[in-house]
This record gives sequence, C-alpha cells and structure tokens, in this order.
Amino acid sequence: MSEQATAAAGSTESREKGRIRSLLSGAAGHNLGLVVALILLCVVGAVTGGERFVDVGNLLTILRLAAVFGVLAVGMTFVITSGGIDLSVGSVMGLATVWATTWSTQNMAESFHWIIIVITALVVGTAAGLINGVIIAYGRVVPFIATLAMLAGARGLAELISDRQTQRVTSTEFVDFFRMDLLGVPMLVWIFAVVAVAGWFLLNRTTFGRRTVAIGGNAEAARLAGIKVRRHTLYIYALAGLAAGIAAVMMLGRTGAGTSTHGMLYELEAIAMVVVGGTLLAGGRGTIFGTVLGVLIFTLLLNIFTLNNMSSSAQLVAKGAIIVIAVLLQQRLSRRARSS
Repeated sequence: MSEQATAAAGSTESREKGRIRSLLSGAAGHNLGLVVALILLCVVGAVTGGERFVDVGNLLTILRLAAVFGVLAVGMTFVITSGGIDLSVGSVMGLATVWATTWSTQNMAESFHWIIIVITALVVGTAAGLINGVIIAYGRVVPFIATLAMLAGARGLAELISDRQTQRVTSTEFVDFFRMDLLGVPMLVWIFAVVAVAGWFLLNRTTFGRRTVAIGGNAEAARLAGIKVRRHTLYIYALAGLAAGIAAVMMLGRTGAGTSTHGMLYELEAIAMVVVGGTLLAGGRGTIFGTVLGVLIFTLLLNIFTLNNMSSSAQLVAKGAIIVIAVLLQQRLSRRARSS
C-alpha cells in the first residue's frame, strides 16, 4: 500500500473516530446512557424486589405515577430550555384540583357533563401560568422570584378555597374514564404519551420550539433576530401552567379527590427529571425524549426504594446525589462541546 493510501486510510479512520466521539458526547450519547441506566435499574429492581417488582400490578403503578410527573416535566422542559425556571407547577396543580372539585364546579358538571371539571382545571392552570409569564416577561421579575411567589400564593389560595379539607369527585363517570384501561394500558399513561409526543413535536419540529431554544441560548441575540422574546416567554409559562392543569386532571382521576396538598414538592421532582434527562439547566438545549427517560428513572428508583423499605431520608439523599451528578455531567459535556 502506498504512503498516500495509508495516509488517506488513517485520515478516514480518525474522522470516523471523531464522529463517534462527537455522537457519544452529544444528546444521542446522553440518551444512550439514560437507557443503560434504566435497564440497570430494572435489573436492580428485579433482583432486590423479586416477584413484587416484576408483578404487572406494580409495573402499572409505576407507569401511573410516572404519568403525572411526566406531564409536569414536559411543560418544565420548555421553561428550562428557554433559560427560565418554574417553582410553582406543583402548587398550581394542587390549586387546579381544588378549584375543579368545588361544589359549584361539580354542580355544573352534574347538570351538563364531567368535561366541566376538566376545563376548569385546564383554565386554572393556564391562567396561573399566564400570570407567571406576565410578571416575568413584562414585569421583568426574575423567574425564580416570580414563580416562588406563585408557589406560595397558589398553595395558600387552595387552602382557603378548600378550608384544608379533601373534596371528593362526585362524578363517577369522570373517575371511571380516567381509571379505565385502553388496550391493557391505563388511560393516564395514554395521556402522558400524547402529551410527550405533542411536546416533542412542538420543541423539535415547529418555529415555537426553535424560538424557545434560541431564547435560552441568548435572549438578546434572539431579540435582535426578530423574535418577540417577551411574548414568547409569556407563551412558555402559559404552556407550563397548561401542563400543570392536565396533571391536575390526571391526579383527580387517580385519587378521586381534590386537596390543597396535591402536588407538594412536585416542582422539584419535575426539575430534577428534566435536568437528569439532559435539558441544559442554563437553557439553550432541551430534549423531550431525555425528559421521558428521566421521569422513568426517577419513578423506578422511587419504587425500588419503597419495595426495599428505605427511609424517606435515604431517598432524598439518593435523589440529591443523582441531581448533582447529572449537573456535573452537563457541565463537562458543555465544556467539551465548546472546546471542540
């Protein structure tokens, strides 16, 4: 073989290695790592939990729990991708469950149709998101403070409306619909699947998604490029509020009751799932597929802890460690991407 051919072969090989290295250090590599982690967790669950873990009833319980968290996490993915944060989605979800189960709302639902309960929860969630968006985009309040205020305000309003009492859903048709199985899969899981697919399409295949990523990468550059940053930010937080409203409907279907304690600390779970899934905490990069994997990983982990009777304190320590490791990996991958 001539020297030129040898050099060409070496150059081709180095390019292939570079492509593989770039692929593994990017989103595909991160998702592959999440899939491997998910498989390992399933193995650990099967070994430590035995038949209890692999039981069909337990797996369906995992999916139902993941569905509610997952819908919140999809909305949170858009917020974090845009460079923001929403600490209020759990409280907004609780408020929506309470408002949708008040006597007046359920009375209207009995007179007309149980869809009134669904519409009420969606409207309450979206309205809270719009308020967040207005305060952040036009009031120029940093997202952390604005959504922290909504966290406290929504929870307090839910307590005032319900008088800290549990409000049962009186419509049996509503409960039956959301507890039914379609093709052997719980309705809540189907709803999560639809929301996840819609979120993926919106983020990856529409102008809305491209603008969200652009704002998260550099808001000033996005503004100079002609993107109406304030209005788009308003839409993003309204979308997160809508996701909280959908999650509230799912929670009502799962528990059959609305209470001010629904969604307690769910915002922290959603943020952790999104970050572990690979969405950049600083903004500018988001992945719905990674978020879904992050949701499944955290829910599986919670189930394994529960089956092995681990204390809630140990669970919190484990979750904290996972979040720190995920952020450190994000920073390392970001530095590698900039250097290349």
